[in-house]
Amino acid sequence: MPRVLITSLNGEAGPHFELFAENGFDVDVVDRSLDLWDAETLIKATEGYEAVIAGSEPWTEKVLRALPQLRVISRSGVGFDAVDTAVCDELGIVVATTPGVNHHAVAEHATAMLMAIARGFPWNDMWVRQGKWERIAGPRVMGRTLGLVGLGRIGQATAERAAGLGMKLMAYEPYADDHFIAKWGIELVGIDELFSRADYVSLHCPATEETKHLVNAERLAKMKEEAVLINTARGSLVDEGALIAALQNKQIRAAGLDVFEEEPLPLSSPLIEMENVLLSGHVAGLDYESHDGTFGMNAQTIIDLHAGKWPTEQIRNLEGVKGWTWERG
Repeated sequence: MPRVLITSLNGEAGPHFELFAENGFDVDVVDRSLDLWDAETLIKATEGYEAVIAGSEPWTEKVLRALPQLRVISRSGVGFDAVDTAVCDELGIVVATTPGVNHHAVAEHATAMLMAIARGFPWNDMWVRQGKWERIAGPRVMGRTLGLVGLGRIGQATAERAAGLGMKLMAYEPYADDHFIAKWGIELVGIDELFSRADYVSLHCPATEETKHLVNAERLAKMKEEAVLINTARGSLVDEGALIAALQNKQIRAAGLDVFEEEPLPLSSPLIEMENVLLSGHVAGLDYESHDGTFGMNAQTIIDLHAGKWPTEQIRNLEGVKGWTWERG
């Protein structure tokens, strides 16, 4: 009986349990008291399992080489930067994600952060609770320009919502869908022009070597003083030190951050104490529908691979490999 370990958060319930049971899999949820960011702890927790529904914990070379039984890492989400795919290629471990499942949730979260900052939340709420009757005007959202860095599924879903708010749209996207651009009246621009012109900048691109610290001191310096940065994508896209400095110096108005360079965000981070920052804990992709869709796809991918199928749309490595089998040769 193939064994699957669930390390991803929120994996304690969902359709994956029924799918695995119907197909003869043995499934366990990791002990939540464990620190899975510690390599030795992750190795010990995963020993004996052939597949993992993984979260954001780091699947490093050390971890991967210590787990000879491991055949599949199926990430609950679209990011896989925590997995050393080069080593997985060498060892024949499939790395999979769950595309097309959580884009509406992330787009709603990005839009919610934008609107909350624009309308002064949670600060207006906190002031009332503290007995302060502050009445401070801010710029209207309608008619302002949203700059989208990336126009994949999530960027497109965010654009649709922003258009409904009456915002002007511009985007940086090297591989743009011309039909979508025309339909929603999006202006394609270079990335530096986007940072200099947009009133709100929302990040929707993957974490790669090329995008690391895409938002740095130089680009932050190009932004308007009233501009707002929203990041619901990946923490590594933003040079956090440079952003903190820009916020402290009021170089930009505010930021809405769901992801960070170090997660969980340390309580020692200056971001914790800053009033012009809205924070959430990497939850943008979570809603009821995305939860069930994600874990259902995770399970079906593992089941298909065990059955000898190759779910191409979900697989992120082993390009060009033929004849992969669950059993090692």
